[in-house]
Amino acid sequence: MKGQTKLIIRRFSRHKMAVACLAVLAVLILLAVLAPWISPYSPTKPTGKFSQPPSAEHWLGTDKIGRDMLSRILYAMRVSLLVGFLATLISTAIGVILGLVSGYFGGPLDKAIMSFTDMVMSFPYILLVLVAAAIFQPGMESIILILGFVDWPGVTRLVRGNVLSLRETNFVKSDVTAGMPRRYILFSEILPNTVAPVLVYATSVFALSILDEAALSFLGMGVQPPTPSLGNLLNGAESLSVLTGKPWLWVPAGAVIILLVVCINFVGDALRDAFDPRNE
Repeated sequence: MKGQTKLIIRRFSRHKMAVACLAVLAVLILLAVLAPWISPYSPTKPTGKFSQPPSAEHWLGTDKIGRDMLSRILYAMRVSLLVGFLATLISTAIGVILGLVSGYFGGPLDKAIMSFTDMVMSFPYILLVLVAAAIFQPGMESIILILGFVDWPGVTRLVRGNVLSLRETNFVKSDVTAGMPRRYILFSEILPNTVAPVLVYATSVFALSILDEAALSFLGMGVQPPTPSLGNLLNGAESLSVLTGKPWLWVPAGAVIILLVVCINFVGDALRDAFDPRNE
């Protein structure tokens, strides 16, 4: 196991850009976690002049009601990363369970699960998210649940495909012949061999969830003010005067979103190559 871990780390370290992105991602996550202690001001209380440009007092300026933008961005990263992580966790858990059950047991159960999965995937993804967001009350909890419950079909199909191939391997057939419990076969034999592709896929879901939260919050259907998120910080850019004359109100938030998503995608690509046994 230790040798396999070292091999994965060595393969991952070949991707210099991914290593750099992982370091940047770690710094951003650390800043978000430490936001209550390192933020110079409260993210919800006015502390300066309205729409004040960057200065020595306010490094990234203030928003339209005088709140410090640096403090709000630190807290916004905290919120957006939490939404992305929890939504990814929920969708991955649902997808793994349905994929394991569908792939291993097969038959009518497999047909029922995959028919439902195909039905969900047949709806335009963004339309499904927007309709769900319009039905439920806007807020962080609602967005986490909405994204968690619409992102699972891809994980389900991925896990099912892996289970179908693993089910035919000798070590699984020998466990079945030996009369090992199905729970043991599923969670001790098949699931560990499915973790790698699921982990790689989860990185793309994580990045997509951050983008979806930003889009919904920008439209006023996600995290609601005064709680800052990277999406609702961009909301001020709807005004042409802000878009052209007050870039400190939206450029930093947009840059952080781009940085997070790009770094997560680079790390995901490197993980895919690191877990691929063909890359020696």
